[in-house]
Amino acid sequence: MTAVAVAAALAAVLAAQPGSAAADPATPARAGAEVEIPGPEHGTVAGSGHTRVPREGQDRPASRLSTAEAAADGEVAKMVDNGPTADRLDIVVVGDGYTAAEQGQFHADAREKWAELTAVEPYTTYRNLFNVWTVDAVSNQSGVSGDPDPATVRDTALGSYFWCDDIERLLCIDQDKVDGYVAKAPEADLVLVLANSAKYGGAGYNEPSPTLGYEGISTASAGNEKSGQVAIHETGHSLGKLADEYFYSDYPGYERYAGPEPADANITTLDVADLASQRAKWHRWLGEPSPDGGTVGAYEGGGYYVTGLRRPTENSLMRSLGKPFNLPGVEAMIAGFYRKAHIATAVTPTDRTLRARDTAKALVPRLTGADGRRLTIRWYLDGRELKFLAGRTQVQVSELTGRLFDLRTHRLSITAQDRTPSVRDRDISAAMTSTVSWNVRL
Repeated sequence: MTAVAVAAALAAVLAAQPGSAAADPATPARAGAEVEIPGPEHGTVAGSGHTRVPREGQDRPASRLSTAEAAADGEVAKMVDNGPTADRLDIVVVGDGYTAAEQGQFHADAREKWAELTAVEPYTTYRNLFNVWTVDAVSNQSGVSGDPDPATVRDTALGSYFWCDDIERLLCIDQDKVDGYVAKAPEADLVLVLANSAKYGGAGYNEPSPTLGYEGISTASAGNEKSGQVAIHETGHSLGKLADEYFYSDYPGYERYAGPEPADANITTLDVADLASQRAKWHRWLGEPSPDGGTVGAYEGGGYYVTGLRRPTENSLMRSLGKPFNLPGVEAMIAGFYRKAHIATAVTPTDRTLRARDTAKALVPRLTGADGRRLTIRWYLDGRELKFLAGRTQVQVSELTGRLFDLRTHRLSITAQDRTPSVRDRDISAAMTSTVSWNVRL
């Protein structure tokens, strides 16, 4: 990618994100979908700015499938089942460049990418908050366009192609075709498109879908490990609403940021002293050792600018591939999880009054972090805590006989609360409690 092309791509995203950079009002916005460009394969930087690409991709006609291929096309499976879609964060994985005979390989690749994702915190601890759906997209030909070279064209279900916008590693798709398959799943909060390729590449489509509700689409090569890291970085944008922490030292116009304080949680115009005195952004984490190495502070450079904007740590996943999220990033990701997921789900219906022989049962996910921490579970009757039931997920109404002697209808509730030390912001903590209630009577 030429310096001119990178500068144009950066200008496009900065114009679209006034909180992160000064925009030139005289520069018209390019049409199409905004995507993040992954960093070079032989390097560590997570991204190379943004550009806009056609939503229809290369605008190729839909594949013509045989009767047998059509029968296999669009099949939906629940690869990971952790509960009802309404209370879980649902990821939909769609493959491209997999023939009817290769759908088994697609499912194996989807499982492998899920394992990559859940090897990174906070996904490791919160993996049971997710459902994962696969949707089989049958392609006429194996592989995707642009692999190994720009002249390679393959007939695939989603029209995936490398060399998007003349950038070899930028892997784009036809969004309408992707949405056609995503719509087959019961719910979609995030979408991952896996290309049947080992070539390094990906893209981040981080604009929420106005029709299907998902937060974004990440594309990745199924057979390339670094591409998986690119996809995880993209979820930092779509779920965590995090800004990029990398910056450019070689492009005029990005030497110093002089705009207002960005809205993003992980970049700021403030130094350490101002963060602390104003109790702003990640002030609660200042001085703490971070999992990505070093100590949380305010490090110069971020949001594409060399100076004027600061980031929490030297080298988190929002800057470099292969690194974990930093402490403020982990907190933002957990906040994103809880915008979609609830940790108490009624198993016993709540629309009828329960009697002595009935059991009030709830589904509460198990946390799977290395620290062995569990969610706090409490039971209440008419607002008064029943401490002897703490930690349980089901109660038979007959156990409450001594408290229901008046034969009136009472309110039995279970509350699950996440008291993780990874969240220090009280506003985020307030959203990390779920309650389910039943009417009970002898």
